[in-house]
Order: sequence, then structure tokens, then C-alpha cells
Amino acid sequence: MSLSTARRPRPPREHPPRGAGTASDAPRDAPAPGRKPSARPVMRLGPADREVLWLYLLTRVGIWTTAYCTQWLFPDRGGTRHAGSLLSSWQRWDWWHYLHIAQSGYFPDGTGPWTADWDNREAFFPGFPFLLRAVHTVVPSWAAAGALISFVAGGIAVLALGRIARLHLPRGGAGPRAAMFFLLSPCAVFLAAGYTEALFLAFALPAWLAAQRLNWPLAAVLTCLATTVRVSGLFLAAALAVHFLVTARAPAHWRRLPWLALPALPPLLHSWYLHAHTGDWMAWKHAEERGWYRDFHTPWEAWRNTWHAAFGHSQATGYALMCQAELLTMVVGLVLCGLLLWRRRWAEAAYIALSLWALGTSYWYTSMPRATLLWWPLWTGLAAWSLRSPRVRTVYLTVAAPLTTIVAVTFLSGRWAG
Repeated sequence: MSLSTARRPRPPREHPPRGAGTASDAPRDAPAPGRKPSARPVMRLGPADREVLWLYLLTRVGIWTTAYCTQWLFPDRGGTRHAGSLLSSWQRWDWWHYLHIAQSGYFPDGTGPWTADWDNREAFFPGFPFLLRAVHTVVPSWAAAGALISFVAGGIAVLALGRIARLHLPRGGAGPRAAMFFLLSPCAVFLAAGYTEALFLAFALPAWLAAQRLNWPLAAVLTCLATTVRVSGLFLAAALAVHFLVTARAPAHWRRLPWLALPALPPLLHSWYLHAHTGDWMAWKHAEERGWYRDFHTPWEAWRNTWHAAFGHSQATGYALMCQAELLTMVVGLVLCGLLLWRRRWAEAAYIALSLWALGTSYWYTSMPRATLLWWPLWTGLAAWSLRSPRVRTVYLTVAAPLTTIVAVTFLSGRWAG
């Protein structure tokens, strides 16, 4: 996915060649080895960028309209004649963990895992809660501060996604198409919620874009910020390392190798901080095991347990439906990983494989559909497919749009949505 040639330019392809992603296929704007990348293309918004941002704003209007209607149709208190505030619809599930960390830290007043009814908040990385606390100094409402973070971060993320799509799909419309598939994905509601997905992508996608342009210091710094938000940042760091190896050419390239160690710093500091308070270097992982059954199980055990929860009538129907979505998402992830390997896109395949391993080796699958938001090769791949087969976009919109609304209403009404 990186290198240019000195040959005479050829007409643009409709889709990348089979070897896309190897050291012999470079982004068209990748700098020559040893040459300092230019910052000008990063700062300038072209017509395709503006189209992507226009789609983003339109979908924000749609999701907030859905939130308003949901608040009136499904109020928290049955029989009420007064709907709650619009922001209250977004205060669900994981939001409370981030809020409590932002308000009182990880271990307020000497509480911790040894305390009865502990909420296992140390399972969550500090990036989002700390930023939430900072924004709250300007925005009085905690919920509004969380929504503002996700709104700004989501715009940065979708802009970077459009540029990643255009980097390898020079045919017009690739960026807006990838953005459309992404913004209308079934779990897109979480991009607007006070959750970590938008903020993580605001660091991770520009980091990947920088790596494609061989700007390793910038890629490392952005990935370092991503690892403050989610452990998935380490999967991105692994993908960057793979991409570094397959694009290595000149000695100047190898001199940038130490930058790739930078993303490990935030998780190490977080583990050190938790150890200082709990005596446990893996306190965040053990909190996940206590609170969300994320202790290690073989992949076939996890599949069997999720299948039983989905179809064995052991769970309430709402949870069973979500487990069915978890199973379907695992299949989609495996197919995606296989396609990336087949096309020799080793770095992206490594990222998806690590994500699937982390999500697929718990007692059962949890939050896997939501994790698809972080799988940028899925959205760029759908864009490439739709450029070759226009019906793909029609099929996707007719199936995904209703699912997007259903998941949004489920989450906004306080039900479990993955």
C-alpha cells in the first residue's frame, strides 16, 4: 500500500490490483523514502472532503431527530405526559462508567475492587474520561460535553476515512461512498453517544493515513493517543509495525523504527497507576473478567456459548437478538480478514485478526457489532465493491438503514444494544 514508480502514469483503475497492500502498491501521494511529508494536503479541504462532511452533518441531524422521537415514544417512566431532556437519551450503559471516572477518578475515597458493589471502572482506559473532565470545565452539562466530544471527533474520523478510501481508490466518489457505508452502519448511533468509538477513530484513522504516507512520527504519536482511549490502539500499533516492515526500503526508513514503540507507553502507564492502587499489574483486564465475563475461553467455546444465548432460550429476547447479531458479526469479521489476507493486505489483516481474537475468546461475544465501527477496511472495501457493482449500495442501504434505526432506538430507549 505504499510506493510510487517512475513509469509513465496509467489511466486510473476502478479498483486496486490483487496485490494491494504489499510493498509494491503504494498510495499515490506517498513521499519518496527520506523525503519529509508535506502538511499542505492534510490541512486543505477539497470537494470530496466537503462532500464527506456534508454527509456527516446530515446523518447527525437524522440521529438527533431519532433521539428526540425516541424520548417521546419510549419515555423512561411509563404513562408520563412529559418527555425527559433530549440529552438524557444518551446517558446509557458505559456512559456512566466514563462519567464516574471523570467526576471522581478511578478509586474515590479508598474504594476499589475490594469494595462491595464495585463497578469495575478500572476496565476503562482514561483517554475519554479525562477529556470529558477537561471539556466539562467549559461546557456545564456532562452529557453535552460528551456529545460535543463525539461530534467533533466523529467529524475528524469520517474525514480521515474518506481520505483513506481515496488513497487507494482513485475513482471519483470513493471517499463519500466509504463515509456513507460507515455513517449508516447498524451501530452508527455509538458515534454520537458519549462513548469512545468516535474519539478512538479520530486518532486511529489519521494515524493510519499518516502511515500510508510514511509519516511514521505522526503515525506513532496519533496511535499513542489512540491507546489512551481503547486497548484497540495496541492492535493498530501492531498493524503499523507490519506496514512498516512491508514498506521498508531506504536506511532513512529504518531510522524511524523506534517511533513504533511509543504507542505502548499509555497502556504501560495506566497499568502502573492501577498497580499502585490495587497491587495488580493487570487490574484493567481482571475488571473486564469480573464485570463482563471476558476471561479467556477457546474460540469454539465462545461461539458455542454465544450460540446458546442467541438460540437456546436462556436469555430475554432482547439479549438473545443481540447475541444473534454478535454471531453474524463474527462471520463478517472472519470473511473480511480472509479477503484481506487473500489480497495481501497484511497490516489491515493483522488489525482485524487481533480484534477478532480479543473479542472472540471471552466466555461469549460482547459488543462485537459496535466494534465494526473500528474496522475501516470494511467500509473502504464496501466502497470499492460498490464502485464495481452499483447494486451493492442499493442492497446495503435498503437493509442497513432500517437496522441502523432499530439499534439507535434500542440504545436511546435504554435497552441493551451491544
